[in-house]
Amino acid sequence: MSSPAAPALAVGDPAADALRRSALRRMRTVAVSLLLFAAAVYVLTLDEEGWLGFVNAGAEASMVGAIADWFAVTALFKHPLGLPIPHTALIPKRKDDLGKGLEEFVGENFLQEDIIRERIASARVAERAAGWLSAPENAQRVVDEVADLARIALSKVRDDHIEALIHEALVPRFREEPISPLLGSLLTEALNDDLHHGLVDIALEELHGWLEANPDTVQDVLLERAPWWAPERINERVSSRIHLEMVHWVGDIRTDPDHRARQALDSVLRQLAEDLLQDPDTQQRTERLKERLLDHPSVLASSISLWDALRRALTSSLEDPQGAVRRRLQQEVSSLAHRLSTDATLRERIDARASDLAVFAVSRYGEEVTAVITHTIERWDGKEAARRIELHVGRDLQFIRINGTIVGGLVGVLIHTVSVLVH
Repeated sequence: MSSPAAPALAVGDPAADALRRSALRRMRTVAVSLLLFAAAVYVLTLDEEGWLGFVNAGAEASMVGAIADWFAVTALFKHPLGLPIPHTALIPKRKDDLGKGLEEFVGENFLQEDIIRERIASARVAERAAGWLSAPENAQRVVDEVADLARIALSKVRDDHIEALIHEALVPRFREEPISPLLGSLLTEALNDDLHHGLVDIALEELHGWLEANPDTVQDVLLERAPWWAPERINERVSSRIHLEMVHWVGDIRTDPDHRARQALDSVLRQLAEDLLQDPDTQQRTERLKERLLDHPSVLASSISLWDALRRALTSSLEDPQGAVRRRLQQEVSSLAHRLSTDATLRERIDARASDLAVFAVSRYGEEVTAVITHTIERWDGKEAARRIELHVGRDLQFIRINGTIVGGLVGVLIHTVSVLVH
């Protein structure tokens, strides 16, 4: 049983094809004319010396470059001079590989970040959104739609769904996934970026302010732990001195970024991060702590109670047209519309985020879109595919022949110059 014939290509626009064919002929004529011109110059300057020798060398190299590039371009679509030379007529023989190449070409030249960002910028997404949201009926429509969708979604989630999610999905996943490498990596990145310094500064600022504002409380705590046999006056003076030293010490740490206490804390945290990544004992203790937390009954009960309370509060407010959530949504939508209308910087940021989203979508799904090219070309007849592809890209390929002629001539002159200088 004979295999089915490959489907014919779809017929393109005849007028557009005629223009492409005419442009291809013109570029072929230019390429051939340059080759003939180089051949004529070569014949006229043959066996000449002096500066004509340079011209002859350039013309000879131009012919070599032109013929070599003619062979290379022709070999893409058919056998040069009809001779079945190996590795020629590449497109008819390897159209599937070409389809993959064209797929990559489209992805690299059309689905590019700069092009996408330019198109998003010209669309003025934020400005158009501001104009639409400025209409009260549109803003109310957005609020109603968001509230209804949220209410419906919340009503579809029951307590047993949350329990099943925790028991069947989250807890087993948490058990299987080692937490030590994750904690170690997060702590390492935080330390590398000095993220903990901001938290330390806030803690020291609050602690220093509290110590200065509550000397009596500090002294009372110290006196409660003072020796019973020591005189009361001595205990008071000692506790007062300790409080003063604590204020000074915390103040020194707060103002000195290179204080030894800060360095000690950094060292402890780095050692902890390293132990979480490499030390088996630390990893085992961390995993045991994780297991104890997961096995504790209050984890499930607290999660369900928290979800139930949140769902009831949100649902009640969403159902009330004058509820806090709807009022807040209305305020936020109106405020957003006003800010978008008046704040050019915000519009630029939103347009930039829209561009980022579009770039992300293309980077993630662009290959699936461009894969249509490969699947389509795989169904084409080889010779017809070569003819159609040559019609579309052949004109540009003729520049290879032209460039080969020109560059070959320049290289020939350069080589002849070196030869003259050497001799």
